[in-house]
Amino acid sequence: MGCRALAYRCVWRCLRSGSAPITLFTMTFETLTIGMTLPEFHVSAPAPTEPHENKIHEDDLARQYGFKGGLVPGVTVYAWMTHPVVEALGVPWLDRGAFETRFAKPIYYEEPAVIRAKIVATTADGVAIEVAAHNSVGEVCGTATMTLLRGQLPPPPAVGGYGVAPVPVERPRVSRAHLESLKVLGTPELELDGRAAGDFIARFGETLALYAGADAPAHPGIHLDLSNRALDRNVRMSPWIHVESRGQHWSAARVGERLEIRGRIQSLFEKKGHEFVEADLLLVAGGSRPVASIRHTAIYLLRKAG
Repeated sequence: MGCRALAYRCVWRCLRSGSAPITLFTMTFETLTIGMTLPEFHVSAPAPTEPHENKIHEDDLARQYGFKGGLVPGVTVYAWMTHPVVEALGVPWLDRGAFETRFAKPIYYEEPAVIRAKIVATTADGVAIEVAAHNSVGEVCGTATMTLLRGQLPPPPAVGGYGVAPVPVERPRVSRAHLESLKVLGTPELELDGRAAGDFIARFGETLALYAGADAPAHPGIHLDLSNRALDRNVRMSPWIHVESRGQHWSAARVGERLEIRGRIQSLFEKKGHEFVEADLLLVAGGSRPVASIRHTAIYLLRKAG
């Protein structure tokens, strides 16, 4: 088991057993009780005005695969689901929290969505929050479990254990054979200056003041956006769908930092006619500091509709 999976499972074991050492944060865990609901977040994604490389986000192609229209990216839905968690837990969750998220049904552009969250576990040592993204008719389309442990986590992975490579100038069309041949994924980078951070905040419809300021923490939706780039900057994929991610935060990224996403292919598999890829990723700040370990799963080849 890798240290990323170990860290996530450690959170749950400690919450269940009460075995973690206690280190107080500035937040008050005593106000969080099992069954408590957090304030709802009402949000929607405006229809894009520019073409998408991934045509699953455009109406015409999405309808060919049986959808009603272009799909809001899973990254955006995940970003929405972090809102009540960050509102409740603040920077400590960005700095050391864990997450697991899945997307079962689409939310469409311009469709009103509601994010609902509740406390499902709490002890003196930590808290777990379940979050669901509901579409306009009340269906659950995305889910997440986000946890925060008030104790020592396993050490982060060694940055040097994840190779760095240039992203290809000419990306090959995705295939199982090509993905199997990749030892190291090309490494996308992001200079997270104020303008870039602001663009992400606008794209995610984020309203929390926590993300404002010259050295504000980076929005965690950026983590999964860069995880997408680890795939689609190495191969040409369209249409494709992000279906699941899980991970552990090791430190909060900040506006003004240079971020890079290092990674490798963890597994390839087929399910119900779809071809899946799972990537093992490490988000790094300033070339040396681990920010988050992420396992990122996507359908890179969809079965034909009908």
